[in-house]
This record gives sequence, structure tokens and C-alpha cells, in this order.
Amino acid sequence: MEFAEWITQTHEQPCHVVYTDFRPTPLQHYLFPAGSEGIYLVVDEKSNFRDDNFQKAMASLAQGQGEDPADPNSGRNKKGKTKKGGAMKGETSDIYKIVTLIMRRNLNPVIIFAFSKRECEDLAMQMQKFDFNTPDEASTVAQVFENAIGSLSEDDKKLSQIEGILPLLKRGIGIHHGGLLPILKEVIEILFQEGLIKALFATETFSIGLNMPAKTVVFTSVRKFDGKDFRNLSGGEYIQMSGRAGRRGLDARGIVIMMCDEKIEPEAAKGMVKGQADRLDSAFHLGYNMIINLMRVEGVSPEFMLERCFFQFQNSMSVPVLEKQLKEAEVERDAIAVEREDEIEEYYELRQQLKERGQDFQAVITHPAYCLRFLQPGRLVEVREGEKDFGWGVVIAFNKVVNPRGRPPIWTDQDPPQKQYVVDILTRIASGSSVPKDRSASELSPPDEGDKGDVAIIACSLSTLQAISQYRINLPKDLRSQQDKNAAFRAVGEIKKRMPDGPPLLDPIKSMGIEDKSFKDLVKKISILENKLQSLPVTTSSELPRLYDLYDRKQQSINTVKSLKRRINSVHDILQLEELKSRKRVLRRLGFTTADDVVEMKGRVACEISTGDELMLTEMMFGGTFGTLTPEQCAALLSCFVFQEKSEAKVRLKEELATPLRTLQETAKRIAKVSTESGIALVEDEYVQSFKVEMMDVVLQWCKGAKFSEICAMTDIFEGSIIRCFRRLQELIRQMGAAAHAIGNTELEKKFGESMDLLERPNTVVFNPSLYL
Repeated sequence: MEFAEWITQTHEQPCHVVYTDFRPTPLQHYLFPAGSEGIYLVVDEKSNFRDDNFQKAMASLAQGQGEDPADPNSGRNKKGKTKKGGAMKGETSDIYKIVTLIMRRNLNPVIIFAFSKRECEDLAMQMQKFDFNTPDEASTVAQVFENAIGSLSEDDKKLSQIEGILPLLKRGIGIHHGGLLPILKEVIEILFQEGLIKALFATETFSIGLNMPAKTVVFTSVRKFDGKDFRNLSGGEYIQMSGRAGRRGLDARGIVIMMCDEKIEPEAAKGMVKGQADRLDSAFHLGYNMIINLMRVEGVSPEFMLERCFFQFQNSMSVPVLEKQLKEAEVERDAIAVEREDEIEEYYELRQQLKERGQDFQAVITHPAYCLRFLQPGRLVEVREGEKDFGWGVVIAFNKVVNPRGRPPIWTDQDPPQKQYVVDILTRIASGSSVPKDRSASELSPPDEGDKGDVAIIACSLSTLQAISQYRINLPKDLRSQQDKNAAFRAVGEIKKRMPDGPPLLDPIKSMGIEDKSFKDLVKKISILENKLQSLPVTTSSELPRLYDLYDRKQQSINTVKSLKRRINSVHDILQLEELKSRKRVLRRLGFTTADDVVEMKGRVACEISTGDELMLTEMMFGGTFGTLTPEQCAALLSCFVFQEKSEAKVRLKEELATPLRTLQETAKRIAKVSTESGIALVEDEYVQSFKVEMMDVVLQWCKGAKFSEICAMTDIFEGSIIRCFRRLQELIRQMGAAAHAIGNTELEKKFGESMDLLERPNTVVFNPSLYL
């Protein structure tokens, strides 16, 4: 509705929205717990969530879960749960079980969604024992496939991807992901539409823009890596992919099966399977190319565009809601009357200072250099995760966190050292809690008042340790059973009974040996503040706890009012205006525009470039970088601006490419410096590393006449990704030629034309026309 309102306001004419939530083919949603033998209906075709079946599925999953870290034989001689694709020797993998079930119940065709290209291929290869097609269907598949690749050269026909996929296709098994050759993706789409592929392993891109439904959809996981972290699928993502299940007019209902290898909360599951489509939010980005082009249009400015964009409209829509919240917050603030307010205020300020100093104190005593040698099994420690106070627990073990390969690091050198370690602690959690796979304390809660809670082992960061006791208790070697955990934790209860104020703590200076002068000064400041606090008359009042909570509520209301006023003021301002000013400053300093926003020669060149970084490419063109390079080197260098994928391979460039690359990196550093000085939030190293070099040698050899099979052997990048890079590179070279023409540099224009001729090779798999044309 927001989008329709924006269209109406912008164009000053009505916009009608047609919407329905009716689904002609209803869906049934099932859970398949890892390692189990069957599926559980959790949402029926009438959208009723079956809590009983969900709990049965979670219980089945718990039976296959691995044991606590304190188990001395954890993972040994136990069937345990299997991974979705792999299995222990002599066992059947989960995906094999599910596909067998689907085929036996005639629930094909099926789309199996995996969340990585490698996983798609690995799972498909496990299906080689199956043969879903009849001999006639296999013959038809072979004929369609041969006709599709008939225009390719003999060398391209021998590519490993082309030779390796046909046996699977003839068996009725397909693969679809961005790393496949475009011609293979199109063949697989055609075969799937014709019912010649019964099981298709695909990434989530298959669910977008392609009208290819199936009878059944399988999720190999309900969690995905979004580039930053692993998270549950959103309601919108689940709806988009599960919506492929159920063919209108062919199936009475569609089947959706979710493979689950760790416990999920019922609310999280409902949010996925019964959630709403993702909100439509503006992703408007202010780029230099857009700014310069708008400067060249008379009567239009970048500011004009910002005022009328959907991003600004969405922000301004929040004003009535914010104003209502502000009124409510002001009423709440004015309604709170605190007795002896001046005295409570002084007490409150001292408590806040103590809290800040206490955080500094805690950061020192939990530093790995000081605390690790005291975290022996059995040591009593106090744990608080944010606002969640778990109280006293028992150390079981600690481990250093290892950053995963090929994924964003869990910790960096800029993070506090406490983030590098995880401590397994035996403590109480809320009754009935489902302990997640990683046992993270952030996903658990302590028992509420009156709740005895359950004893469990949870994983905590070092930073959550609030205090380290002098006491250690004896632990049994085996803590697998709940009975053993409960027995071990009774000792903590006995200590708390004898010492209501808690066990004695390790002295940070005498016991832990922290001799740092600044820390000793901190201890003195804390002591002074505590003495000052205790000297206040109000500390003897029995009303202090009530008055303190009341004053704290009032301060929170005051802060809420201030925050809402700031937000309302910021909404009335034009969003991204400060960023626009900073970007204009960059353009002026680099000579793209004048102080009066008149576009200079450099700016006219940048207007022609939209596929790569226009500032970098323009600066390099005017700096003469491309003038000294051969057409092959030009194409190789430009590949740094269009290749965005990840590669594990280490690249060693020859001097013919290393020299222009150094020029590129020096230019990037200069632009990063100017941008930072102009107020743009830019990290120099990240900006320089954003120009990826993995395709430079590949493009150079291709332009020198190497075969596609030869350049594929040079890298671990998927063939489809190479072709996608080549096609983006083709467009960038075309734009660079247009930019050279705009400034009258015919020699450079001719060189880019030669680069284009070398890159484009008709009748090759790289530039083969689409089968749909």
C-alpha cells in the first residue's frame, strides 16, 4: 500500500491495488528431523499449526542430538543425527531417505532447495543410484540435450560440466544454480517444464522469476547464511520458495518438507510457515553516476530527486506514529512523581558512575591473559548475558573460537579479546527451554522468579562472566544425563545457602596478579564511589528500592522523549542530504564538477560508466593507465571492476598484470583518502580489496586465444560465474569505449574496441545465444 500511495502522490493520479491471499492449491507443511525415519505434519492445508506434531518432531530430533561437551565419550559409537547430505558409514543420508519417500508416494516432481552451489551438486551426486526416468524419457532427454549443445564447438562439448550433467539428467535428476553454464540452466529448465526431471536440486534463485512449479518442495535447512550470519529463513523467503509446491489444476495439494538439524522454537517456526511477505523497503542508493547525470539535466537536481524518492516517502510516513508515541511518552513522564527527588538523583548518578567503572573492571578481570588459568573445571563463576542474569554457575571447559574458512570471521583483531573464547558453564535456565545446537546463552533465558528451572550446559563468551569465585567444586567425569547435571549443580545450591551474599571472589591484584597501574587506579575510584554512595542519608531508607526504580523509570521516559523528538526532526530533514553534500565535495576535489555544480570533462566521462566504479575508471583513464596497456591487459584490468564472487584460490600475477594492478590500488587509496576527508564513511583497506584480482589472469589468457576449458582449469570459480563476469566485462568495455569517444580520444576508443573483439568470440559457450530466442 505504501508503494501505491507514493505513486499516487508523485504522479498526482489514482493507483489501484489488486490483492488476494487465496491460494488455488493449498499447501501441507512437514518437518523432517535429522536422523529420523518419517515426516511430521506441522501445518495442514487449512493453515492450522499442529503443536502436538511439532513437539513430536522436536522430541525426535532431541533423541538424535549429540551430547553435552562434558561427555567424555561424546560422539563415539553413537548413531546420532546425520547431516542432511552426509552419513556415517553403513547409514543412509537424510536427503536419500526423503527422496526415496517422495518417489515411493508419487509426490514428484520435487524441487530440493539448498543454500549453496556446492551443496546443490553434492546432494545431487548422492542420487546417482536412483533412476526416475523410463528408457523412452531418458532417450528424449538425450535428444533434447544434444540438440541444445549442437551449436557448440567440439572442445566446449567436452567441458566437465556438460559431460558430467547428462548422466544425471537421463536419470531424471537436475541441478540449477548460478554457477552452471547458461546453456545448461536453460536446458534443465526446459526438461523440468516437460516433466523429464523428477528431482531438481536448486538454490533459492530458482524460486524467483521462473514459473516452474512442482508437486513437492524440500528445504535442506531452515537456516541460511545471509553474507553476515546464519539466521532462520524469513517469512517472505519461505513463502517465495514454498510457493513452488502445488501445480494448479494438477495437484490437490502441494507438499513442503523442511529438514531440520537443530531445535527451533514454535514461534520461530510459525513465523516462517505462517508469516507474512517481507516488507517492501526502498533500497535507493545515491551514486556518483546518478548525481552527475542529474546535474546535467536542466530543471532537475539531486536534491529534487531525494525529496521525491520512495525512501524519503517511507520515512515521512512514520511521522504520525512517532508524534503519537511522543505524546504518550510525555504523559508517562509527567505522571511519574518521585519523592525526595534531589537525594535520589544524587544516588542514581553515583550508581551510574559505579556501573560504568564496574564494566571497565569486569573487562580487565575477564581478559584472557588474566582469567583463563583460573577457569578450571569446577570453578564457580557469575554469568550475566546482557540483561539476563543466570547467577552462579560452574565452569566445565573453555575453548578458543576458530574463524571459519571462506566466511566472515566471528571475531577480528579490532574486537575485544574476550570474543575469542567460549566458556561452557553448568547453570540453570528457564524450565522447558530448548537448548540450541550451539548452546548459545544469547538464545536462552534464566528461570523467572518462582521457576525452579532446568540445569543445562550453556556456552558463554568470556565477557559475560561478572565475577570469578575462589571456590571450586568436584565434578563427575560424565555429565551426559540430566540426573548427573542436577547432582553436580546441588553443590552450588549448598554454597548459596551458606553464603547468601555469594562466595568469596578472587582478588584481582593478589590472586590474579593484575599489577597494571591504571587498573589499580580504577579499583581506587570504585572504592571512593562506593564509600561516597554509602555515606548518603538515603541509603538507610527502607523506601530506597522503590524510589530508585521510580526514578529510573522517569529517566527512561525522559530519554524516550528526547529520542522521539530527535527522530521526528530527522524525518522532516531530507534523508541522505549530508551524504549528497559529501559526495559533491568529492566530485569537486577530484575535478569532476566546479564549485557551481557545472560538470567538467571528467564528469562527462563518468556519466558514460555505470557498470564499474566510475570515479576509479575516470581517474585511471585521465591518469594514462590504459594508454600504456595492450588491449588484452586493458580487459584483464577491467575485470577487477566486475567480478564480485568469492574464490579460495591464491592468485600470483605476472609483472604484465602486477604493474597495472599496483596503479589501480594506488588510485583506490587516493580516492579513499579524498572520500574520508570529505565526510564519506569509507574504510581504505576494504575499498582497495573490493577490486578483486581473481579473474585478471583468466581474462588475459582468454583474450590471448586460450580455450574455455583451459581457463576453467586455471581457477576454482564456477563456469557460469566466469561467463557472467565476461558478459558484465563486455558491457563495461563498451562503456569505456563510449567514454573515450566522449572526450575525443580516438586511440583509446580503438583500443577498447580491440579489447571487445578479443573478448567476444562467436560460437563459443561464453557468448552462445539463449535457447529461448
